[in-house]
Amino acid sequence: MTKKNLLYAQSGGVTPVINATACGLIEEARQNKDQLGKVYAGKNGIIGILNEELIDTSKESKSSIAALRHTPGGGFGSCRFKLKGIDESRAQYERLIEVFKAHNIGYFFYNGGGDSADTAYKVSQIGKKMGFPVQCIGVPKTIDNDLPFTDVCPGFGSVAKYVAVSIMEASLDIESMASSSTKVFVLEVMGRHAGWIAAAGGLAQQERGDPPHIILFPELPLDEEALLKKVDKAVKTHGYCSIVVSEGVRDQEGRFLADSGVRDAFGHAQLGGVAPVIASKITNALGYKNHWAVSDYLQRSARHIASKTDVDQAYAMGKAAVDLALEGKSGVMPIVVRTSDKPYRWKVGEADLAKVANKEKMMPRSFISKDGFGITAAARRYLEPLIHGEDYPPYGRDGLPKYVRLKNILVPKKLENFDL
Repeated sequence: MTKKNLLYAQSGGVTPVINATACGLIEEARQNKDQLGKVYAGKNGIIGILNEELIDTSKESKSSIAALRHTPGGGFGSCRFKLKGIDESRAQYERLIEVFKAHNIGYFFYNGGGDSADTAYKVSQIGKKMGFPVQCIGVPKTIDNDLPFTDVCPGFGSVAKYVAVSIMEASLDIESMASSSTKVFVLEVMGRHAGWIAAAGGLAQQERGDPPHIILFPELPLDEEALLKKVDKAVKTHGYCSIVVSEGVRDQEGRFLADSGVRDAFGHAQLGGVAPVIASKITNALGYKNHWAVSDYLQRSARHIASKTDVDQAYAMGKAAVDLALEGKSGVMPIVVRTSDKPYRWKVGEADLAKVANKEKMMPRSFISKDGFGITAAARRYLEPLIHGEDYPPYGRDGLPKYVRLKNILVPKKLENFDL
């Protein structure tokens, strides 16, 4: 019987380690070539699959695939494109199955967050209905750390490390100049609804009074009066105030402080720019000179300071996805299961895609300090192991990291063009 091919696609915003997942998946598939066919990848995610733009990863050398493990970005391209319900977008789902049939795809791996888990689950369902069942495996990825069931989402640990290091270093700069210059620094991080990334900034606090002095979470509405009192106290006590703010912070009426009014392909509000809003409120009320920064893409592309724990887990998720497929599983997702806090230990488990789809794991209130401006000991116990270890990329003679760019050679098309 002809061996079935594998199809892998990256979805949504990339992470510092999503390519490590791709590496684990492709290397594991190559280790099982007696049972599996080729590994194809969708060019620019699921859009590439709909356009029948499939990358033949067998054209890449062993060393190039291995180099994905330490290369940021999305090696095959990603996209923000949401497949709606089967009834509403039936033509697109049917197109996916047509592409699968044309290229003998028996396994579909979708590397993304909650929306991607939903898509992978729906594809598995319509494949059965159309008489061409495909084993669909979701592969976890999101820096927001908001997928349920898994202890942590691959990508988060490295972003958490970047944010903690960044606020620590920037605060030393502010402290040095505070007597005659800037007294307030605001670092904006990602996190639309869940404040996991902002919470990670709290790891920089090694002793009482250390920065960041304030963390603003999307889980709690902003209390401006309490914020201003906290800032004023920090400046008078320490000479300066460092703040980490999540992009998803809302006012008392539940409105985003930095909602641009634009929606992305998933229907999410386009955010960004809350740092200057917070900084302006402080300066207008208290008169303190401020500086602010938006970490934006830097936090999710900083592979040079990735957490080794995160890299290892990301690679393991890719490998485990193939193993689940070989076991005959479909409609599932590999997850990280924590078995011990100290020492930190974890293993690979699995979750049902139908339960993962479109669910968000918020940070529990027990992780946020009573006053709402910091993290608790429980949060620190959860977060600290996730940033442990360094996994530096190799560096060249020019002093820069040696990242790989794949050839990404496309498979010849067999179908008519499709109108998205």
